[in-house]
Amino acid sequence: MTDSFSTDAVLLRRIEYGDYDLIVTYFTRSMGRISVIAKNAKKSVRRFAGALDPFIAMNIECSLPKRKGSLPVLNSVDIENPFANIRTSTAKTGYASYWIEIINSWMDDGKPDVAIYDLIFHVLESLNSGKIPVEVLSVIFQIRFMGISGFTPNLMGCGQCGKSLDEIRQHKVIFDLAAGRLICDRCSGVNNFPKNGCEINEIVLKYALPEQTSLSLNCLNNVSSRGISVSKGTLKQLSWMSNTDIRCAERLKFSRTAVKEGEHLLEGFIPCHIGRSMKSLNFLHQIRKADLAI
Repeated sequence: MTDSFSTDAVLLRRIEYGDYDLIVTYFTRSMGRISVIAKNAKKSVRRFAGALDPFIAMNIECSLPKRKGSLPVLNSVDIENPFANIRTSTAKTGYASYWIEIINSWMDDGKPDVAIYDLIFHVLESLNSGKIPVEVLSVIFQIRFMGISGFTPNLMGCGQCGKSLDEIRQHKVIFDLAAGRLICDRCSGVNNFPKNGCEINEIVLKYALPEQTSLSLNCLNNVSSRGISVSKGTLKQLSWMSNTDIRCAERLKFSRTAVKEGEHLLEGFIPCHIGRSMKSLNFLHQIRKADLAI
């Protein structure tokens, strides 16, 4: 039995442990999410120089623990792509932090998912290159992450009566964040609308927006007391993005309205479905509010 292992990995987070060590969490290609201990990482700058920053893709080599319950020890790293341009932009850092937090919140330890690993590597690479607008890239990542994870909502018809999107007469359709489904105009009446135990605005406030602030004016324009209002065109584009090759999706031209509506829907639904607030979303919303350049 080997006493060490190596695998491709993307750094998710790190926390201090004692005076000199760091506990580093990786999302790996072959082992899923794992945590390892980097001995003397704070004491010896040269040992892991530049390799323990967020978002870096690398190959890691670790020793298996000798005692049950102990963490593997990080021995060496070979940087595959530092994605250095991400950390020079506040906005890019904000988006990458959000994507990484989604993965860290959703994935279980020790369960590999090659499709999700390839997805996060691809979007970090595209974000680093700067060839695709970051807002579009974020929408693509989120809708495809949901598809791979198996909780993509049906965006092509009413989740209650089954009426197709083309059969729904209104231009904008309500999306119920808590139930994760579209509700047509006929089913959105008070008596027919599903009871979720709380108003949809409270869900948006709890999961999608900073706790200390109220809903932004832009978000209020797209949120009713029953759900988020999304245009049919945006819903069709989101559905198409989830089912086509990612490189084709990246070449699609999106209107500003479609991107904003996609962000509101996905950034509301994903945290609500995962069941926890996203700290990185607070940072991301502050960046948008300040309109920082990307």
